[in-house]
Amino acid sequence: MAHLHHDKKILNRVKRLQGQLNAVEKSLTLPDQSCIEVLQQVAAIKGAVNGLMNQLIEQHLKQHVFKDPEQVNDEEVQKFLTLLQRYL
Repeated sequence: MAHLHHDKKILNRVKRLQGQLNAVEKSLTLPDQSCIEVLQQVAAIKGAVNGLMNQLIEQHLKQHVFKDPEQVNDEEVQKFLTLLQRYL
């Protein structure tokens, strides 16, 4: 997915995820940190990962699978479906 390095939105999502993960790590070192707060942070990370995955799926479909509406790349479709099954 060499085309992704041009997409600032995806890079920004990844940076936000890194910040969220760092916040969870930091909160785990605090003695008075509530379990519920940590769980909420992890739930937010899960949502952010799902959003990133959706954006990557969309880009992959546009760039590699349905690039030419007249000619669908069956090999790319199969690879994508295999990956999607693993993800779900």
